Amino acid sequence: MNEVTPIESPEGRPARVRKPDWIRVRAPTSKGFNETRKLMRDLNLNTVCEEAACPNIGECWTKKHATVMILGDVCTRACAFCNVKTGMPRVVDLKEPQHVADAAAQMGLQHIVITSVDRDDLADGGASQFVKVIEALRRTTPDTTIEILTPDFRNKHEAAVEAIVTARPDVYNHNLETVPRLYPTIRPGARYYASLRLLETVKRLDPSIFTKSGVMLGLGEERLEVHQVMDDMRSADVDFLTMGQYLQPTPRHTKVIDFVTPKAFDAYAAIARAKGFLQVASSPLTRSSYHAGEDFAEMRAAREAKLARQAAR
Repeated sequence: MNEVTPIESPEGRPARVRKPDWIRVRAPTSKGFNETRKLMRDLNLNTVCEEAACPNIGECWTKKHATVMILGDVCTRACAFCNVKTGMPRVVDLKEPQHVADAAAQMGLQHIVITSVDRDDLADGGASQFVKVIEALRRTTPDTTIEILTPDFRNKHEAAVEAIVTARPDVYNHNLETVPRLYPTIRPGARYYASLRLLETVKRLDPSIFTKSGVMLGLGEERLEVHQVMDDMRSADVDFLTMGQYLQPTPRHTKVIDFVTPKAFDAYAAIARAKGFLQVASSPLTRSSYHAGEDFAEMRAAREAKLARQAAR
């Protein structure tokens, strides 16, 4: 672990945090980045890459990879770590599902990640929009594999999850985000065990769908607490674990407690693999959809190899 080092600022302004060398990235300037941004604007689409201030946006958009955020850019919750706006969302855009499919076609995507803001104002939490997006993608780009990253569908998750599972995405992701002890301050609108039950429900309804979940490190969690989260995920039969460094998006968000070293991330990855995850992505800059297409291909190959070994016994 590396303790956070503040940088002195003029009086009256909050101190900035000095990031270690391994967490710094270059500002995006490439032609591919600008083309991806223009396409998102032309199709009136939001991306979590922008809204959550992802540090990997330059690399991903240059490669024509983007994580589309459906159901608007205003969230009904206010998690202490998240940079997405909070307030009363707009009405659901009925053209959005086809716009997402058009973007996938124009970018030539082999794998697409779809996420959303929390929409506690909607009767189904927005599940039907996920279904419509999946259906539009299947019609327009049938060879594109689909990964979804959903909210917890608080108080309605069984029916909402069942509707999405019936639409059969290739990967169902729902992030636990942090250890249970930190939920009251980091993720106050959610419940740790409700999120675990959501992941369990996906596997119970359709064991063939890959499940995925992730946590942020650097929020003050203890090593053994992280190990317990891994065990909880495996008990829910989660296939893919992502682990990345939390970065404070603005001074009003929760502070970084420490910067986890690349070596520590590697150690967590080794433990996770020993616990039986099919795929593990663990590094300071890892995010839920970072290298998602490549990781999906590796995870699918790992499952096939595992099934082959079992059949040979």
